[in-house]
Amino acid sequence: MLGLGEKPQVQGDLVKDATEATFMADVIEASQVVPVIVDFWATWCGPCKTLGPMLEAAVTAAGGKVKMVKVDVDQNQRIAGQLRIQSIPTVFAFWQGQPVDGFQGAVPASELKAFIDRVSALAGDGGLADAIAAAEDMLTEGAAVDAAETFAAILEEDPENAAAYGGLVRAQMALGNLDQAEGLLTAAPAAIAKAKELDAARAQLELARQAANAGPEAELRAAVEADPMDHQARFDLAAALLAADNPAEAVDQLLELFRRDREWNDGAARTQLFTIFEALKPQDPIVLSGRRRLSSMIFA
Repeated sequence: MLGLGEKPQVQGDLVKDATEATFMADVIEASQVVPVIVDFWATWCGPCKTLGPMLEAAVTAAGGKVKMVKVDVDQNQRIAGQLRIQSIPTVFAFWQGQPVDGFQGAVPASELKAFIDRVSALAGDGGLADAIAAAEDMLTEGAAVDAAETFAAILEEDPENAAAYGGLVRAQMALGNLDQAEGLLTAAPAAIAKAKELDAARAQLELARQAANAGPEAELRAAVEADPMDHQARFDLAAALLAADNPAEAVDQLLELFRRDREWNDGAARTQLFTIFEALKPQDPIVLSGRRRLSSMIFA
């Protein structure tokens, strides 16, 4: 788990050296998820000393859409032989276990960038969308630790991925780490600080804070039944219902409070409804129905 203020941990380097023992894992298996560029070189090769740093810089600039593995042909002759490497530098791009592109010799920076862009595009978003979906499934199934680790790994590949960042915040909330979740929101990169995924996470955090202080549902329900005009009891009952994972009835109670007195406590019912709508998914039936009913009251 991430501590407050910690950054997601690196899940493997973008550039690494491979050996015959690690080639299968570093290239063949790794390329199932993200394209891997393999640079075949040797210490005595002059052009390799020029191309290598240029290639590393281009891979790093791609921000995780592609990885690079360096293979010293003198130290790994069997690999070089299997791939029929006849001159160096030779560069191959692997995708889903197969060589799909490549070139020989030193090339200009413009051609190198075009090569990187071409290889990066092979995986579309680099498989991150599938990884995010998998992490969301983990979170839904209650595997919050696994979800947090997966979201963190995605952020290592794409630090400004709003969906993964919001997911990491929600995973921390699921683990009961509300302070850590708040710290992550505070430290969010400026480029995604106002993204809808982070707004949703903020709304969920606000509701989670309220839930931690919610009163007994049975007592609050009895108070509302005894006095339907006890607006505070109805508002508190909605909070207790949210804490009990019953957002549908919480929305019902807040809509009833709004119907009875829309200006109570500076419009607290409407504000709380908007917070709930923000926290839930936009197409959630509770949100769609709740927004429609609220609008009918406002514009009646």
